[in-house]
Amino acid sequence: MSPPLEDPIVLFRKRPLRPRARRSVALASAGAVLAGLLTGTLSATASHAGNTQSTENAEDNAACRPDGLYATPGVDVPYCSVYDTAGREKMGTDHQRRVIGYFTGWRTGRDGTPAYLVPDIPWDKVTHLNYAFAHVGPDDRISVGADGAANPATGMTWPDVPGADMDPALPYQGHFNLLNKFKKRHPQVKTLISVGGWAETGGYIDENGKRVDSGGFYKTATNADGSVNQAGIDTFADSAVAFIKKYGFNGVDIDYEYPTSMKDAGHPWDWPLANARRGGLNKGYAALMKTLREKLDRAGAADGKHYLLSVAAPSSGYLLRGMETYQSTKYLDYVNVMSYDLHGAWNEFVGPNAALYDDGKDAELAKWGVYSAAQYGGTGYLNGDWAYHYFRGALPAGRINLGLPYYTRGWKNVTGGSDGLWGTAKATSCPAGSGLTSCGDGAVGIDNLWHDKDDAGKESPAGSNPMWHAKNLEKGVAGDYLGRYGFPAGTKPTGTYARRYDATLTAPWLWNADKKVFLSTEDEQSVKAKAQYVVDKGLGGTMVWELAGDFGWNAGKGQYEPGSTLTTTMYEAFKSAPAYGAKRATTDLPGQAVDIGVSFTQFPLGDSNYPINPKIHLTNNTRTTIPGGSEFQFDYATSAPGNARDQSGWGLKVVRSDHSAPNNIGGLKGDYHRVSVKLPASQPLAPGASADLDFVYYLPTSTPSNWTVTFGGRTYALTGDLARGTSVVEPGGPTPTPTGTPSPTSTPTGGACTAPSWDRAASYNGGATVSWKAHSWKAKWWTRGEEPGTTGEWGVWQDLGAC
Repeated sequence: MSPPLEDPIVLFRKRPLRPRARRSVALASAGAVLAGLLTGTLSATASHAGNTQSTENAEDNAACRPDGLYATPGVDVPYCSVYDTAGREKMGTDHQRRVIGYFTGWRTGRDGTPAYLVPDIPWDKVTHLNYAFAHVGPDDRISVGADGAANPATGMTWPDVPGADMDPALPYQGHFNLLNKFKKRHPQVKTLISVGGWAETGGYIDENGKRVDSGGFYKTATNADGSVNQAGIDTFADSAVAFIKKYGFNGVDIDYEYPTSMKDAGHPWDWPLANARRGGLNKGYAALMKTLREKLDRAGAADGKHYLLSVAAPSSGYLLRGMETYQSTKYLDYVNVMSYDLHGAWNEFVGPNAALYDDGKDAELAKWGVYSAAQYGGTGYLNGDWAYHYFRGALPAGRINLGLPYYTRGWKNVTGGSDGLWGTAKATSCPAGSGLTSCGDGAVGIDNLWHDKDDAGKESPAGSNPMWHAKNLEKGVAGDYLGRYGFPAGTKPTGTYARRYDATLTAPWLWNADKKVFLSTEDEQSVKAKAQYVVDKGLGGTMVWELAGDFGWNAGKGQYEPGSTLTTTMYEAFKSAPAYGAKRATTDLPGQAVDIGVSFTQFPLGDSNYPINPKIHLTNNTRTTIPGGSEFQFDYATSAPGNARDQSGWGLKVVRSDHSAPNNIGGLKGDYHRVSVKLPASQPLAPGASADLDFVYYLPTSTPSNWTVTFGGRTYALTGDLARGTSVVEPGGPTPTPTGTPSPTSTPTGGACTAPSWDRAASYNGGATVSWKAHSWKAKWWTRGEEPGTTGEWGVWQDLGAC
């Protein structure tokens, strides 16, 4: 498919890697790299009404809340059980940054290939473990399949494996038993259940290894007509809370691939159902995250401990373009950015799997004129630094984790390039079921040890290998495990796999000139450099897919095997690092905030969303008229060039750019562009009134943040930023009030009780009015079951006065 003339950017979708794995053959697609914002409001802040079951008092818990994290109104969330009073996660004295490892349930050793079990995890080197995967069952509930001796999660045992004996005190066996057994020895490590993945977002793998197309997240969160399936979401969230309590997890990780409006994104088997719902996937995803956050918060308050919520987030600009501005990040403790699969055999462009930086030479970007198109500012976006800066627009650095792959991607029959780098390798046919009509010539055989199989049961060419096998290829070693992967006795690597490294990209690879094979790798040098990047930028840490790919040297056998070399490299880099960045803003902002709601709405779907052109919807929720000429300012991420504009005649302009270079070779130089825009003099905002601004930008950015409004000689923050340390005030009022506490100056205006009485079982959309306890109330956004008068002045219900 050729890209439209007005849209010279091409990006990929994602693909399938082992039946239950989350990585695999990505799908090429033409499309602009553009993003927008979810349509949820930014006007809500947390209320901290006391909960007597919490182990911390309300004042302490408010002090421990991370900057920008949404808190469920009316709930005293026990943040201090996880975070310190600066809002930073407590992980142990030698763990200043996160090292999150995905531990997969299917490397059990039962198929004859090397096992990777709970005792193999480097427990003293990691901070979090995500178990992959649970799935959404046909009944909308979380599941890991039926219990039984063959279930790896809850029933399987390994009696002959040292250290894998079960804890008899637990009522279940399998990986879950061992995870809890080892957590007793390493209490600083937190575990999360990861739900979804590449193969199980829209279905699940049954006990026979067959995928059941049940609909998964697509059906559970979004109805066939594109509306939010709140009943399905509630069922899933309730079951997830019960699940983590039953099996001893510290939280939930959602790997929904993908709630984007871009057509043919995600697993090809999901396209018939997902494509029909594309227009509503963002809303369903936002409702899913909000519901999970609130139910986890309520459970945490009851249990006296904060439960974590995270996601595996795409780094693909194609996908992010259809996910608006990923506004759901406000509900997450942190985001794990899948900053890999940036190049692979889903197309012919040979490049690094997980480059940290752009070098201005990316063959895929050059093909589509990205470097030469003026509106993109020469920005190369297929790299980890760009993906980090995308999320930095909405989050403090410490709530972002950089993803690293412990697996390779590669091609054969490569032509051109420098030792294969930026060359091409086009296949004559594509794997069955991939949905591709054109793809790259992926490496096979001994260069594709961790391969998937296509729909016809044939090897999917991808050059997918654990790093320990790649190290053996590099050293010319024929590991003793090859027979267990089906290679004939005596099989040895052909040719020389010469290691190459590009310091500008921060990317190593193996180049076999005899076979014209290119394998993109990670090793100690690249991981050390990425770890230093995390330290220097203040990121929260790293995330690894998957731990079983790491390597160690077995001197007795003279070969590399599964180990912990790369994970140890990160641990050593982080153990004495300074604290991570816990503050979102990079400049001082006002300490007083006013309730002016901001939402981003009316995004065109899919390929129509170019250039990115949402409406910025401003709503005055105060009792004071905001005069015409009032100036709003906000920051948006440097992942988009500093050339945003408006089409409403409001005079929007970029007043500061932290990155103004003609390209981003070697990385973006700063985090934000600062924007100024003024209400037209003839368009004041009366209490309850709204106004819309046409906003235009050209590359993805997450939810703009660090908002201010200036009028009457004073500058205020906005409550929707959920910033730490702000006090909520009525504009012009003399007395600031701590966030979450009703302001004494906000006396209701009064009126007649003509609205219907509030019904706990009913759902209310934003703008709905009800009567309750002799007051009229207006919903600021969708709600159900939240009693008016209990959510705090800055919660969902706005008090319209006595009646």
